[in-house]
Amino acid sequence: MNSPIRKVAAGCLMLVLLMLANITFVQAFQADDLNARSDNRRVLLDEYARERGPILVGADNTPIAQSVPTDGEFGYQRQYANGPLYAPITGFYSFLFGRSAIERAENGILSGDDDRLFVRRLVDLVTNRERQGGAVKLTIDPAAQQAASDGLGDFKGAVVALNPQTGAILAMVSNPSYDPNPLASHSISEQRAAWDALQETAVPEEDRQKPGLNRATAQTLPPGSVFKLVTATAALESGRYEPDSTVPGPAAYDLPQSTVDLPNQSGRGCGEGSEQLVTLTEALRVSCNTAFAFLGNDLGPEALREQADRFGFNSSPLEELNAAESVFPAELDPPSTAQSAIGQRDVRATPLQIAMVSAAIANDGVLMRPYLVEEVRGPDLVSVIEQTEPEELSRAMSPETAEELTRMMVNVVENGTGRNAQIDGVEVAGKTGTAESSEDRPPYAWFTSFAPAGDAQVAVAVVVEEADVAATDIAGGRLAAPIARQVMEAVLGS
Repeated sequence: MNSPIRKVAAGCLMLVLLMLANITFVQAFQADDLNARSDNRRVLLDEYARERGPILVGADNTPIAQSVPTDGEFGYQRQYANGPLYAPITGFYSFLFGRSAIERAENGILSGDDDRLFVRRLVDLVTNRERQGGAVKLTIDPAAQQAASDGLGDFKGAVVALNPQTGAILAMVSNPSYDPNPLASHSISEQRAAWDALQETAVPEEDRQKPGLNRATAQTLPPGSVFKLVTATAALESGRYEPDSTVPGPAAYDLPQSTVDLPNQSGRGCGEGSEQLVTLTEALRVSCNTAFAFLGNDLGPEALREQADRFGFNSSPLEELNAAESVFPAELDPPSTAQSAIGQRDVRATPLQIAMVSAAIANDGVLMRPYLVEEVRGPDLVSVIEQTEPEELSRAMSPETAEELTRMMVNVVENGTGRNAQIDGVEVAGKTGTAESSEDRPPYAWFTSFAPAGDAQVAVAVVVEEADVAATDIAGGRLAAPIARQVMEAVLGS
């Protein structure tokens, strides 16, 4: 063999070896990532040709997402019962636009590709049976979910309900919502039209309602006065304050290093005497801005930030839905500390986070990690592959502080701004909030609560972003508290 032929042969051999090495690398190290890509059409075609597992809720395992046989090009059609009601949780499963929410997070089980179904896949291979996906059982209480949706009505906003003792999410509603069924259509044109509607491509940006946004977990807003629960907790945990300790509550708080005052919403002082002294309990009952602004600067930004972190701020609380981090800012000067202490300035929170605050207080100061998936089941829909175990996320406060805060929150509902959350025969603890947003839009109405106060079974957070009412009627006690009451009643009655 002459030299040129040897060189060509060596080159070809090298290319073959490199090709084999690349194939080995792809198969051994990149296969899972490539299969998981939402734009991998080969994988999607394979998935569409098999029965995808259902997403279940309730004691009777009602399917809110399931695949049914069809005679078309694809073997199965994904269908969503009560699509808009559950869309923020289930998400969508689309040939063109991939997956979202639980359809994305639990795709391995639902599609049948999860390693925990390996034995089942071997049996299917031997018996020449089509591969079938497993089932995902959610923690959602259908009665609470419906009550939250009915309560919100046409209001733009969100509701989250938790079991304080476990962290299980009992309800999660975001409004406006959307119907995921057209996105799962076998018609490409119908999918594209549904996607364009979801993205509001024909709507000016300033008028978009963002129906695809899960407002319960993906959007952070100023929490306003519901954040006073965090400030009150920091005060009690400091050892320097008790529920009957007095603080100044004048009509306006003179912000340090500033020519601007921070006023009470009523324009009046909260306390008594020339110094307008008010107890911590009374300050929470009437939601006294000036008293909590004073507390914020007296405690200092580090104490507030540490307490917020113990409640779950500045961390992602729900990986299943890629929940946004609620934020308590890192660098605060005295005026911004005072404003942050009442849930304004740069403080931002999701409804999920505010529900976690109430849940921690309700659970003797222990914050449980929130979760949506109760069980993962096999294709037979009966055998349990994995069951979620409740997990302690942090100790947000001492049991003594939790008990004191509970009594203070009961006072808010029985004698203060939260009267619209009262339930006959049930002791309810709660806190209202009204948060300023911007000069060109109305404030946000917040409410958070739990019940029964002595042995809480449910903690709720409600935010109303927009409502067709006069701006003067937008307040947490007026708009959000009745919604929370409906959800608590649904849980306690179920």
